[in-house]
Amino acid sequence: MPEHLVAIVGRPNVGKSALFNRIVGSSLSIVDDMPGITRDRIYGVANWFGRRFNVVDTGGIETEPSDTIASQMKRQAEIAIDQADVLVYVVDSRTGLTTEDDQVVSIIRRSGKPVVIAASKVDDLRHMDYDLYSLGLGEVIATSAVHGIGIGDLVEAVIDHLPPADEEESSDDSTIKIAVIGRPNVGKSSLVNRVLGEERSIVSNVPGTTRDSIDASFVRDGQQYIIIDTAGIRRRGRIEPGVEKYSVVRAYRSVDRCDVALTVLDGTEDPAAQDVRIAGYAHEAGKASVVVVNKWDIVERDESTARDYESKLRLQIDFMPYAPVVFASALTGRRIGRVLDMVRECALEHRRRVPTADVNRVLQDALMRNPVPTVKGKEVKIFYASQVSTRPPHFVVWANYPELVHFSYQRYLENTMRNAFGFTGTPIQVTVKRRGQ
Repeated sequence: MPEHLVAIVGRPNVGKSALFNRIVGSSLSIVDDMPGITRDRIYGVANWFGRRFNVVDTGGIETEPSDTIASQMKRQAEIAIDQADVLVYVVDSRTGLTTEDDQVVSIIRRSGKPVVIAASKVDDLRHMDYDLYSLGLGEVIATSAVHGIGIGDLVEAVIDHLPPADEEESSDDSTIKIAVIGRPNVGKSSLVNRVLGEERSIVSNVPGTTRDSIDASFVRDGQQYIIIDTAGIRRRGRIEPGVEKYSVVRAYRSVDRCDVALTVLDGTEDPAAQDVRIAGYAHEAGKASVVVVNKWDIVERDESTARDYESKLRLQIDFMPYAPVVFASALTGRRIGRVLDMVRECALEHRRRVPTADVNRVLQDALMRNPVPTVKGKEVKIFYASQVSTRPPHFVVWANYPELVHFSYQRYLENTMRNAFGFTGTPIQVTVKRRGQ
C-alpha cells in the first residue's frame, strides 16, 4: 500500500463518493441520491501519472447526529481526518454553504491538516459558488465527478501538499486477503474491528448497517493481511432493489478477490439455509474457507454443545468437509487468534504446489486399489497426472478416454489427493483430459 493518505470529507450527500470513485478510477463506493449511503471508511489507491497514494471516502459528517449510526459515522470521519496527510473538503456548489458547513470546517481547522476544497457538481462554471473562498481554507477547485471536470486540477493540488514521493514498494503477492461474509447482523463488523484492534467498521444491532465492502490492512507475526468487511447477504427474494442490491453484489465481488473466505454464523441460532448458500459461493469460487461460529460467549452450553452444533452444521455443508469450524466471540476476543491461525494455514494450503513425482506416486496407488471401471467394453487407461495451478490446487489427469471417467471416480481421485496431501481449508479440483490436450 502507498504510504500517504488523502481523506475526502464533508456533509452528507455533497458528492464525496462520486469524487472518490473518479479519483481511484473504480466504483468502490456506492453512489446514490439518498443521503447517508456511505457509512464506514472506504479505502482505495489512486495512481496519478505514477504517483500513488491512498484515498479514503467517509460518511457525511453531521455535527449533531440524530442517532447512533450517525454518531459512529461522524466518529469514522474524525478518525480519517486524524490519519490523513491531506484533506479534500467537498461542498455542494448548488446548495452553497450552510451553518452545518461552518461547524464541519471548525473540526477541519482543529486538525491542522492541509485542505483542498472541492466545489462539487459544477457542470457549468455558472454553477460555481465563489463564496467558498470565504472559508479561508485554501484553494477551491471546481469539479464534476460525473463529467470528469476539474479532477486533474484537484489531484494536482492534493499532490502539491503531499510529502515528496518515496520509492513505492511493489505489490506483495504474499499478502493474504480475507473476505468476511455472512447474513446480516451475525457480527462480521465486530469481528473485523476485533482483528484490527480499532473501530474501522460501524457496529450496530440494526441489520444492514454495513453497506460497502471495506478493506483494511494489518500485520500479524510478520504476515501482511488485508481483511474485507462486507454487507450482510440476505435471501435473494428479500434483497431490496437499489442500495442493498449493490451492497450484496460487492460482497460477492469481495469473495472473488480474496484468498480466504470467513463465513460468519450466529451461534445463538441454528445454521440457516442462507448460511449454506453463502458458504457455497466461496466453495464454487474456489476459495479457501474458514467457518466462524460467532457469539459463542452468550450461548448456554455444556461439553457437548459445540460438538452437536458442528455435527448439525457439517450435515448442511457436506460439500465442503475441508473447511475448519472455529467457535469464537468477536465481543470478548475469545479464539480470534485461532481464527487467524486457521486463515494463515488455509491460505498457505490454497497456494501449495505438490511435486509431479509425488502426485503420480499417489495416483498409481489409487489405481491399484481401485482401477477405472471398463465402460462398454472400452478399457480406460490413466497415464499420469500433474498439478497445473494453485488457488485452488488444480490437478489434471491424462487418459485415453476422459469422457468415460465417471464423476464419482473423479471424486475418488480428489479424495485420494486430499488424504495424501492434506489441503486443509481449500477446495481442490481434478480434471481428466485426453493425452495430448
